[in-house]
Amino acid sequence: MKQFPENETPYLSEPINWYPGHMTKARRAMEEDLKLVDMILEIRDARIPESSLNPDIGELGKNKRRIILLNKADLADEEATKRWMDTLSWQNVTAAAADSRSSAGMKTIRRLLDQVSEEKAKKDRARGIVNRPARIMVAGIPNVGKSTLINSLAGKASAKTGDKPGVTRGNQWIRLGKSLELLDTPGILWPKFEDPQVGIRLALTGSISDDILPVEDLAAEGISLMRRRYPQALSEKYGELPEDPYEALTAIALLRKLLKKGGEPDTEKAAARFIDDLRKGRLGRVTLEEPSA
Repeated sequence: MKQFPENETPYLSEPINWYPGHMTKARRAMEEDLKLVDMILEIRDARIPESSLNPDIGELGKNKRRIILLNKADLADEEATKRWMDTLSWQNVTAAAADSRSSAGMKTIRRLLDQVSEEKAKKDRARGIVNRPARIMVAGIPNVGKSTLINSLAGKASAKTGDKPGVTRGNQWIRLGKSLELLDTPGILWPKFEDPQVGIRLALTGSISDDILPVEDLAAEGISLMRRRYPQALSEKYGELPEDPYEALTAIALLRKLLKKGGEPDTEKAAARFIDDLRKGRLGRVTLEEPSA
Protein backbone atom coordinates (compact mmCIF):
# COMPACT_ATOMS: atom_id res chain seq x y z
CA MET A 1 0.00 0.00 0.00
CA LYS A 2 1.31 3.42 -0.92
CA GLN A 3 1.95 5.60 2.12
CA PHE A 4 1.34 9.30 1.57
CA PRO A 5 3.33 11.87 3.54
CA GLU A 6 1.39 14.06 5.98
CA ASN A 7 1.64 17.08 3.66
CA GLU A 8 0.52 15.28 0.49
CA THR A 9 -3.09 15.45 -0.73
CA PRO A 10 -3.55 12.70 -3.33
CA TYR A 11 -7.33 12.89 -3.67
CA LEU A 12 -8.27 16.57 -3.32
CA SER A 13 -6.30 18.31 -6.03
CA GLU A 14 -7.63 21.84 -5.49
CA PRO A 15 -6.64 23.95 -2.43
CA ILE A 16 -9.34 24.07 0.25
CA ASN A 17 -10.27 27.57 1.36
CA TRP A 18 -13.54 28.71 2.93
CA TYR A 19 -13.75 32.35 3.99
CA PRO A 20 -17.34 33.65 3.75
CA GLY A 21 -17.89 37.40 3.75
CA HIS A 22 -19.22 37.46 7.31
CA MET A 23 -15.81 36.32 8.57
CA THR A 24 -14.17 39.53 7.36
CA LYS A 25 -16.74 41.50 9.34
CA ALA A 26 -16.28 39.20 12.36
CA ARG A 27 -12.50 39.70 12.29
CA ARG A 28 -12.92 43.49 12.33
CA ALA A 29 -15.40 43.20 15.22
CA MET A 30 -12.97 41.01 17.14
CA GLU A 31 -10.23 43.60 16.72
CA GLU A 32 -12.52 46.27 18.21
CA ASP A 33 -13.87 44.06 20.99
CA LEU A 34 -10.40 43.11 22.17
CA LYS A 35 -10.15 46.63 23.61
CA LEU A 36 -13.01 45.74 25.96
CA VAL A 37 -11.81 42.41 27.31
CA ASP A 38 -9.23 41.34 29.88
CA MET A 39 -8.41 37.92 28.44
CA ILE A 40 -8.98 35.55 25.51
CA LEU A 41 -10.24 32.00 25.98
CA GLU A 42 -9.17 30.36 22.71
CA ILE A 43 -11.08 27.19 21.85
CA ARG A 44 -9.45 24.57 19.65
CA ASP A 45 -10.55 21.11 18.54
CA ALA A 46 -8.66 18.48 20.56
CA ARG A 47 -8.55 16.24 17.47
CA ILE A 48 -6.64 18.88 15.49
CA PRO A 49 -4.99 21.23 18.02
CA GLU A 50 -2.62 22.76 15.47
CA SER A 51 -4.92 22.93 12.44
CA SER A 52 -7.64 24.57 14.56
CA LEU A 53 -5.24 27.31 15.64
CA ASN A 54 -6.26 30.55 13.96
CA PRO A 55 -3.09 32.68 13.65
CA ASP A 56 -5.24 35.82 13.50
CA ILE A 57 -6.38 35.29 17.10
CA GLY A 58 -2.79 35.12 18.33
CA GLU A 59 -1.80 38.17 16.28
CA LEU A 60 -4.78 40.34 17.21
CA GLY A 61 -4.63 39.34 20.87
CA LYS A 62 -0.85 39.29 21.34
CA ASN A 63 -1.06 41.79 24.20
CA LYS A 64 -3.81 39.91 26.02
CA ARG A 65 -3.54 37.01 28.42
CA ARG A 66 -4.72 33.82 26.74
CA ILE A 67 -5.94 30.41 27.87
CA ILE A 68 -6.18 27.60 25.30
CA LEU A 69 -8.91 25.00 25.68
CA LEU A 70 -8.70 21.77 23.71
CA ASN A 71 -12.42 21.09 23.39
CA LYS A 72 -14.15 17.88 22.24
CA ALA A 73 -11.51 15.95 24.15
CA ASP A 74 -13.98 13.07 24.49
CA LEU A 75 -13.58 12.48 20.73
CA ALA A 76 -9.78 12.72 20.74
CA ASP A 77 -7.13 10.09 21.43
CA GLU A 78 -6.33 10.44 25.15
CA GLU A 79 -2.61 9.71 24.76
CA ALA A 80 -2.33 12.19 21.89
CA THR A 81 -4.12 14.84 23.98
CA LYS A 82 -1.57 14.30 26.75
CA ARG A 83 1.23 14.85 24.24
CA TRP A 84 -0.43 18.04 23.04
CA MET A 85 -0.90 19.29 26.60
CA ASP A 86 2.78 18.59 27.32
CA THR A 87 3.76 20.51 24.18
CA LEU A 88 1.66 23.51 25.19
CA SER A 89 3.10 23.48 28.72
CA TRP A 90 6.64 23.45 27.27
CA GLN A 91 5.63 26.58 25.36
CA ASN A 92 4.55 28.21 28.66
CA VAL A 93 0.92 28.30 27.51
CA THR A 94 -1.94 27.96 30.01
CA ALA A 95 -4.05 25.14 28.58
CA ALA A 96 -6.77 22.68 29.51
CA ALA A 97 -8.67 19.87 27.81
CA ALA A 98 -12.41 19.37 28.19
CA ASP A 99 -15.68 18.20 26.71
CA SER A 100 -18.03 21.18 26.87
CA ARG A 101 -21.07 18.95 26.29
CA SER A 102 -20.50 17.23 29.65
CA SER A 103 -18.89 18.10 32.96
CA ALA A 104 -15.52 16.61 31.93
CA GLY A 105 -12.86 19.26 32.48
CA MET A 106 -15.32 22.10 33.07
CA LYS A 107 -14.30 22.60 36.71
CA THR A 108 -10.73 23.25 35.55
CA ILE A 109 -11.92 25.87 33.06
CA ARG A 110 -14.13 27.59 35.64
CA ARG A 111 -11.25 27.62 38.12
CA LEU A 112 -8.97 29.27 35.56
CA LEU A 113 -11.61 31.88 34.73
CA ASP A 114 -12.26 32.61 38.41
CA GLN A 115 -8.52 33.05 38.90
CA VAL A 116 -8.50 35.70 36.15
CA SER A 117 -11.45 37.43 37.82
CA GLU A 118 -9.76 37.43 41.23
CA GLU A 119 -6.50 38.80 39.82
CA LYS A 120 -8.35 41.60 38.06
CA ALA A 121 -10.38 42.48 41.14
CA LYS A 122 -7.18 42.66 43.21
CA LYS A 123 -5.55 45.02 40.71
CA ASP A 124 -8.67 47.18 40.55
CA ARG A 125 -8.80 47.53 44.34
CA ALA A 126 -5.12 48.48 44.47
CA ARG A 127 -5.82 51.28 41.97
CA GLY A 128 -8.95 52.44 43.78
CA ILE A 129 -11.21 51.41 40.90
CA VAL A 130 -14.78 50.30 41.48
CA ASN A 131 -14.72 46.63 40.63
CA ARG A 132 -16.36 45.52 37.38
CA PRO A 133 -16.66 41.93 36.11
CA ALA A 134 -13.70 40.42 34.31
CA ARG A 135 -14.47 40.31 30.60
CA ILE A 136 -13.31 37.28 28.65
CA MET A 137 -13.54 36.80 24.90
CA VAL A 138 -14.33 33.26 23.78
CA ALA A 139 -12.75 32.88 20.34
CA GLY A 140 -11.89 30.17 17.85
CA ILE A 141 -12.57 28.73 14.43
CA PRO A 142 -16.07 27.55 13.40
CA ASN A 143 -17.68 24.53 15.06
CA VAL A 144 -15.20 23.98 17.91
CA GLY A 145 -17.92 24.33 20.54
CA LYS A 146 -17.58 27.93 21.75
CA SER A 147 -21.30 28.47 22.35
CA THR A 148 -21.73 25.01 23.87
CA LEU A 149 -18.91 25.80 26.29
CA ILE A 150 -20.53 29.09 27.30
CA ASN A 151 -23.89 27.40 27.86
CA SER A 152 -22.21 24.74 29.99
CA LEU A 153 -20.50 27.39 32.12
CA ALA A 154 -23.68 29.45 32.38
CA GLY A 155 -25.84 26.45 33.17
CA LYS A 156 -28.44 27.47 30.60
CA ALA A 157 -28.90 28.03 26.87
CA SER A 158 -27.46 31.53 26.65
CA ALA A 159 -25.71 31.20 23.29
CA LYS A 160 -26.84 29.69 19.98
CA THR A 161 -25.34 26.30 19.20
CA GLY A 162 -25.25 23.90 16.25
CA ASP A 163 -23.31 21.01 14.77
CA LYS A 164 -22.26 22.91 11.66
CA PRO A 165 -19.96 25.93 11.16
CA GLY A 166 -21.32 29.47 11.14
CA VAL A 167 -24.15 29.24 13.70
CA THR A 168 -22.94 32.23 15.71
CA ARG A 169 -22.97 35.31 13.47
CA GLY A 170 -22.94 38.19 15.96
CA ASN A 171 -21.27 38.83 19.31
CA GLN A 172 -23.17 37.93 22.47
CA TRP A 173 -22.33 38.97 26.03
CA ILE A 174 -23.17 36.37 28.71
CA ARG A 175 -22.94 37.12 32.42
CA LEU A 176 -21.58 34.45 34.76
CA GLY A 177 -22.48 35.68 38.21
CA LYS A 178 -21.19 39.05 39.43
CA SER A 179 -17.54 38.56 38.59
CA LEU A 180 -17.40 37.27 34.99
CA GLU A 181 -18.71 38.28 31.58
CA LEU A 182 -18.07 36.13 28.51
CA LEU A 183 -18.16 37.43 24.96
CA ASP A 184 -19.25 34.75 22.48
CA THR A 185 -17.81 35.53 19.04
CA PRO A 186 -18.41 34.05 15.58
CA GLY A 187 -15.99 31.39 14.43
CA ILE A 188 -13.46 32.76 11.97
CA LEU A 189 -10.88 31.13 9.73
CA TRP A 190 -8.08 32.79 7.83
CA PRO A 191 -8.16 33.54 4.08
CA LYS A 192 -5.64 30.94 2.87
CA PHE A 193 -4.36 27.61 4.22
CA GLU A 194 -0.66 27.38 3.40
CA ASP A 195 -0.62 23.66 4.25
CA PRO A 196 -3.24 21.71 2.23
CA GLN A 197 -3.52 19.13 5.01
CA VAL A 198 -4.81 21.83 7.36
CA GLY A 199 -7.82 22.36 5.12
CA ILE A 200 -8.44 18.62 4.93
CA ARG A 201 -8.35 18.19 8.71
CA LEU A 202 -10.66 21.17 9.19
CA ALA A 203 -13.08 19.72 6.64
CA LEU A 204 -13.00 16.24 8.17
CA THR A 205 -13.86 17.59 11.62
CA GLY A 206 -16.62 19.87 10.34
CA SER A 207 -15.10 23.35 10.62
CA ILE A 208 -15.55 24.02 6.90
CA SER A 209 -18.90 23.89 5.14
CA ASP A 210 -19.59 20.48 3.59
CA ASP A 211 -21.11 22.18 0.56
CA ILE A 212 -17.76 23.29 -0.90
CA LEU A 213 -16.05 19.88 -1.21
CA PRO A 214 -16.69 16.68 -3.20
CA VAL A 215 -17.72 14.33 -0.41
CA GLU A 216 -16.11 11.25 -1.97
CA ASP A 217 -12.74 12.99 -2.36
CA LEU A 218 -12.85 14.20 1.24
CA ALA A 219 -13.76 10.71 2.45
CA ALA A 220 -10.86 9.28 0.42
CA GLU A 221 -8.53 11.65 2.25
CA GLY A 222 -10.06 10.60 5.56
CA ILE A 223 -9.70 6.90 4.83
CA SER A 224 -6.07 7.43 3.81
CA LEU A 225 -5.42 9.38 7.03
CA MET A 226 -7.09 6.72 9.18
CA ARG A 227 -5.00 4.03 7.48
CA ARG A 228 -1.85 5.88 8.55
CA ARG A 229 -2.93 6.69 12.08
CA TYR A 230 -5.60 4.21 13.20
CA PRO A 231 -5.71 1.23 10.82
CA GLN A 232 -7.12 -1.10 13.46
CA ALA A 233 -10.05 1.24 14.22
CA LEU A 234 -10.84 1.38 10.50
CA SER A 235 -10.86 -2.41 10.12
CA GLU A 236 -12.83 -2.95 13.33
CA LYS A 237 -15.57 -0.66 12.02
CA TYR A 238 -15.75 -1.75 8.38
CA GLY A 239 -13.76 -4.96 8.10
CA GLU A 240 -10.82 -5.36 5.73
CA LEU A 241 -11.16 -2.67 3.08
CA PRO A 242 -9.50 -2.47 -0.36
CA GLU A 243 -6.31 -0.42 -0.40
CA ASP A 244 -7.71 2.11 -2.86
CA PRO A 245 -9.90 4.55 -0.87
CA TYR A 246 -12.52 4.84 -3.62
CA GLU A 247 -12.84 1.07 -3.78
CA ALA A 248 -13.06 1.17 0.01
CA LEU A 249 -16.10 3.46 -0.32
CA THR A 250 -17.72 0.89 -2.57
CA ALA A 251 -17.07 -1.76 0.08
CA ILE A 252 -18.56 0.46 2.80
CA ALA A 253 -21.64 1.09 0.64
CA LEU A 254 -22.16 -2.67 0.22
CA LEU A 255 -21.51 -3.32 3.92
CA ARG A 256 -24.05 -0.69 4.99
CA LYS A 257 -26.48 -1.55 2.16
CA LEU A 258 -26.25 1.97 0.74
CA LEU A 259 -27.49 1.24 -2.76
CA LYS A 260 -28.88 3.19 -5.68
CA LYS A 261 -31.83 2.00 -7.71
CA GLY A 262 -30.78 -1.18 -9.48
CA GLY A 263 -28.51 -2.24 -6.63
CA GLU A 264 -25.44 -0.15 -7.56
CA PRO A 265 -23.33 0.90 -4.54
CA ASP A 266 -23.99 4.53 -3.57
CA THR A 267 -20.45 5.69 -2.86
CA GLU A 268 -21.57 9.25 -2.19
CA LYS A 269 -23.77 8.09 0.68
CA ALA A 270 -20.99 5.80 1.85
CA ALA A 271 -18.59 8.77 1.90
CA ALA A 272 -21.06 10.85 3.92
CA ARG A 273 -21.52 7.92 6.33
CA PHE A 274 -17.77 7.50 6.81
CA ILE A 275 -17.28 11.23 7.51
CA ASP A 276 -20.20 11.21 9.97
CA ASP A 277 -18.77 8.13 11.70
CA LEU A 278 -15.41 9.89 12.01
CA ARG A 279 -16.91 13.11 13.36
CA LYS A 280 -19.25 11.44 15.85
CA GLY A 281 -16.58 9.17 17.33
CA ARG A 282 -17.98 5.92 15.92
CA LEU A 283 -14.47 5.06 14.72
CA GLY A 284 -13.20 5.51 18.26
CA ARG A 285 -11.25 8.39 19.76
CA VAL A 286 -8.95 9.77 17.10
CA THR A 287 -6.49 12.63 16.82
CA LEU A 288 -5.58 13.58 13.26
CA GLU A 289 -2.21 15.25 13.89
CA GLU A 290 0.75 15.10 16.25
CA PRO A 291 2.76 17.93 17.81
CA SER A 292 5.83 18.90 15.84
CA ALA A 293 9.13 18.04 17.51
